[in-house]
Amino acid sequence: MRDGVPELAPGIPAGYLKKEQRLASAGLLPAPPASGSAAAAFDAQMHARAATLRGTPRWHLAIRDASLHPDKLTGVFACPVGVAITRKDTPRLYQLLQRVAVDTGLSTEDTKHRYKAIRPFVAYGETNCTPDEDEELRADGSYPSGHTALGWGMALALATVDPDSAQSVLARGRAFGESRMICNVHWQSDIIAGRFMASATIALLHAVPEFREDIAIARDELAAARQRSAKPDEDCEVQAKALAIGLPGAQ
Repeated sequence: MRDGVPELAPGIPAGYLKKEQRLASAGLLPAPPASGSAAAAFDAQMHARAATLRGTPRWHLAIRDASLHPDKLTGVFACPVGVAITRKDTPRLYQLLQRVAVDTGLSTEDTKHRYKAIRPFVAYGETNCTPDEDEELRADGSYPSGHTALGWGMALALATVDPDSAQSVLARGRAFGESRMICNVHWQSDIIAGRFMASATIALLHAVPEFREDIAIARDELAAARQRSAKPDEDCEVQAKALAIGLPGAQ
């Protein structure tokens, strides 16, 4: 771990960017799809397609992806890189991904507050994959997807750390965002906007010396973990079978 990193919350390190350095997503993103538009119709179509996956292994993976617990977040990418990404085994990489998740996740906040878009499970009077979070999700804007932003941001950072695993890492990062559609808490347009803000934020992070230094250290740390055979603590076979169940038309 890098010493001296302040905490955003207990056990959660602050991001690399100060508040005044963050991008204003409301000035970068268009408004969410208007009622009656072609984009809104596509959102509805994707909602119907995602609904067919409820109760399948892909639905259960989406429930797993809903957790923002630090260990669960870094564990998302253990199978793609073939190494356990933990506070103990890969401390700098673990911290790097947590800080990136904070920066990319927060990049969506001003747009969420501006539009307060209704989530699909609310619009259709349905349930979602984490009903215990129902009240919290109802009060939080749907557009753009913060989960998608932090998942895609982590994938982009990890692909930089480990280019040889980029294909599988990015595929898992994309699936992480699609899990939010399958969970019935986000629209396709939310997912696309979340990925945009993650990409924009990662581009900004590459100008931060501390981020670049951590990328280099994490690269060496990952190589050392592979030599120690620090295997993933996820069931990669079960995960692969779930991911093989695609979401037709997802963008």
